[in-house]
Amino acid sequence: MDETGDAESLTRRDYLAGSGVLLGTSIIAGCSSNSGEPPSTGTSSAGGTGTSMPTDDGSYTASLSPVGEIEFNSVPENVFTMYNQYADMLVSLNHGDAINSMFVPDMAGPSMNHYYERLSGVSFDWEDLPNPYDNFSKEFFYSLGSDVHFLDPAWAITQENWDVNDIKEITNNVGPFFGNFYSGTHGEPQEPYSQNYQYYTLWELFGRVATVFQERERYEQLKTVHDELINTIQTNLPPKEERPTAVRVTLGDGQFWTYHLNRLGFWLADTRPLAANDAFGDETWDGLWGSVGYEAMLEADPDVILHLWGMTPRYDMGNVRENLASHSVGQELSAVKNDRVYAHGMRYHGPIMNLFQIEMTAKQLYPDIFGEWPTYESGDHYPEIPSDEQLFDRDRVAGIIVEG
Repeated sequence: MDETGDAESLTRRDYLAGSGVLLGTSIIAGCSSNSGEPPSTGTSSAGGTGTSMPTDDGSYTASLSPVGEIEFNSVPENVFTMYNQYADMLVSLNHGDAINSMFVPDMAGPSMNHYYERLSGVSFDWEDLPNPYDNFSKEFFYSLGSDVHFLDPAWAITQENWDVNDIKEITNNVGPFFGNFYSGTHGEPQEPYSQNYQYYTLWELFGRVATVFQERERYEQLKTVHDELINTIQTNLPPKEERPTAVRVTLGDGQFWTYHLNRLGFWLADTRPLAANDAFGDETWDGLWGSVGYEAMLEADPDVILHLWGMTPRYDMGNVRENLASHSVGQELSAVKNDRVYAHGMRYHGPIMNLFQIEMTAKQLYPDIFGEWPTYESGDHYPEIPSDEQLFDRDRVAGIIVEG
C-alpha cells in the first residue's frame, strides 16, 4: 500500500466531525472476503434505529456496529461507497449525487439504472466514478476527501497493507467510517472487531444510513412499501412441499458457482423471503459460495435456476442458455427443458433493487401465484410489467424518492 502523500497537511472537513472508531476477487464468482458461515461470535440482531435528534448547534449522531456512535455537524455531501448497496441507498434517499466512488461502476451503474428506468425521475450518473477496488490505498482515500466512508473497517483491515492504525488515520484526517460488511452473510470479522460485532438486515442497515442523511421520513415510507411487499409474498406462499426446488448460481467454465437461498444475511434479502426449497440447502461450503459440476447439478436437478448477475452487463443470458442446452448433461436439467433458467440480479443490492429483485424472484419461482416473469433479453431494462401485475407501486416509490 502506498502510504506516501500529504497525510499531515490534509485535515477533515471542518463542518463534519467523526468519532467512535473501535479497536476491538472475484467480482462475479463470489466477490471479496471469503469468510465462513455461520459465525461463532457476534450478535444476531442489532435492533434499534441508531437515531438521535439534532442538538441546538445542528449536530447529530448516528450509530452502527462496529464503528460505534459517529457525530455529524452537517449532512455529508461527498461520500465514499464501496459495495453497491450503499450507492443504491443514497439514490433511494435522493442523495445519489453525493457518491464519489463505487465498486465496479461499469457493471453496477448500468444494472442499477435498469431498475431505475421504471421509476419516473430516478436515475444515477455513474460514468466518471472510480472503483476503489482498483486502488485501495490511503492515498486514494485522501484524494477523494470524503465526508464519510460507507465502508466497514473490519473488512478494510483484511486488505493488503491495512490495519487498525490506517483506519484511525483516515478517520482523523479525512472522515469517519460507517459500514457493516459481515451482516451480508453473518460471517465472522477478524480481531479486533469480532468482539460484540452486530448483524443487521438490509433494511436495518438502510435505516442507519438514512439517519446519517437526516432522511428518516423517506426511509420509513420506503420501508412501508417493502413491508407490504413482504406481507403480500408471505401470505400467498404455498405450503413448503408445494414450493419449487431452486438454485442460485453463476455458470463458469465447466462448473456452477453456487449460493444459498435461505440462509441469514442481507446478500439473500431478495431470495430468502420467497422460501423456495434450496437444492443445495444442506451443503456447507468453506466460504461464501461453493462450486459444483454438471453431474452434481443434474443429481440435484432443481426446478428453477436463478443465474446471479444475469441482469448485469457481465453476462449474456442467451449465451448462458445456449451453453446449458448444448452440454450433454446440461440439456438434461429440468430447468433447461422447461425454460426456467432466469436472469437474476446482483448480490450487492440496496433497497430499490431489493424491491425489484423480490418481485422478480416471486414471478420466476411462483408464476401461478404472482404472475409470469416477462421475456427478458440481455441489455434490456427491467421489464415493463402491467400495473395490475406489479407487486409494488412504481409511482409511489418514485414519489417518495423524488418528492420526499
